[in-house]
Amino acid sequence: MTREIRYRVVVNDEEQHALWPDGTDLPAGWRPEGFAGSEEECTAHVDLVWPDIRPLSVRRRLDAGADAR
Repeated sequence: MTREIRYRVVVNDEEQHALWPDGTDLPAGWRPEGFAGSEEECTAHVDLVWPDIRPLSVRRRLDAGADAR
């Protein structure tokens, strides 16, 4: 019997999301987002909460440019 790997959704300061195996140390700069489950469940969650995949710094820069016009 194979055991399904559980993942947790993690996020960095640029609001980029990733899946990380539950129970393993996170790399520097990443923190738990609060959701865990199967790969499929976590991927569906990320699709819901991260519709704009551009890094936060890029979104802010583009928004500032739009406001300057």
